[in-house]
Amino acid sequence: MQKLQLLGNITPAQFLRDYWHKKPLLIRQAIPDFKPLLKIDKLAELAKLNHVESRLVTLTDGKWDMQHGPLAELPSKAQREWTMLVQGVNLHEPKADALLRQFRFVPDARLDDLMVSYATDGGGVGPHFDSYDVFLLQAQGKRRWRIGAQQDLALVEGLPLKILANFEPEEEFVLEPGDMLYLPPHYAHDGVAEGECMTYSIGFRSPSFQELGEAFLQFMADSIDLPGRYADPGLQPAKNPAEIPRDMLATVTEELNKVRWDEEDVTIFMGEYLSEPKHNVFFTPVAKPLTVGRFMEQAAKKGLKLSPKTLMLYRGKHVFINGESFAVGRADKVVLDVLANERALAGSLLDQASDDVLEALYTWYQDGWIELG
Repeated sequence: MQKLQLLGNITPAQFLRDYWHKKPLLIRQAIPDFKPLLKIDKLAELAKLNHVESRLVTLTDGKWDMQHGPLAELPSKAQREWTMLVQGVNLHEPKADALLRQFRFVPDARLDDLMVSYATDGGGVGPHFDSYDVFLLQAQGKRRWRIGAQQDLALVEGLPLKILANFEPEEEFVLEPGDMLYLPPHYAHDGVAEGECMTYSIGFRSPSFQELGEAFLQFMADSIDLPGRYADPGLQPAKNPAEIPRDMLATVTEELNKVRWDEEDVTIFMGEYLSEPKHNVFFTPVAKPLTVGRFMEQAAKKGLKLSPKTLMLYRGKHVFINGESFAVGRADKVVLDVLANERALAGSLLDQASDDVLEALYTWYQDGWIELG
């Protein structure tokens, strides 16, 4: 596997073996001569939108404050110690999406989003830890990072932010544009802007098992089949009317134990769950869609590409796109696997697609899930 400058000239396999989930990695000039992908004015415009998740963090006279977006106004750039955080910038800025895709040595099922943090001098969000892996790429200016592998993750009570009560840094780095720091989950860190700066955070999905369990039971509710109704033809007179009969519990336990699931059920659940768009992601249908024939002509010439907002996954015969799933035959699987892995499809491959897949592609085009190349 090829070495990546992005990872400090080691292969993805070496990175995953030696650092992923294990220890930090500082990479000087991971992206040489890096320039910000969008200016602060564009970032501020995104933060004003209802469907973009944003936060404003300020530190005034030692007191923390956090305001959730939409952010109609921002403090002056001359004011020290404030930070604007904008999530999911990759959904709105093609260059940010392209940057995020450079990290696809980690499966799409784990890759989350690109967050941009803009801060004035002294700005930050305090010493904290994340529950997921993160790459911190410096995009503009300088930021001083202090990090530590402390076990004490107690938080200061009564604050709007999750700030560590007893932060004990072990290492300190100043990152300049193009430098990047990888941190595993629960690794304590504190980043402070030295002058005006921007940092890009590439984060990864790490749902709790509780969250997955609750969602899976909701998923299974649509597929369980328990015919019949409770009955007790051998019922005896109640000695204690308020006590639930033992036979009743035994009968219901026996029926509920008939609920079973296998790996295929879990596969379909995970594919739909992981590809489901976030609550604030909306697709814009094509205002004046081409006819089916014209669309197919253009697709054959230009090819197709997934919308930056679309997440497409697959496992075995199952294909998942934006929370929907379906099973496909071997020939169609080849075509759709290419679309999912490359996030694009050459027009020449459309000849191999069945009528059902072509119909699906046209529907996805109308819904704004895919675009002409």
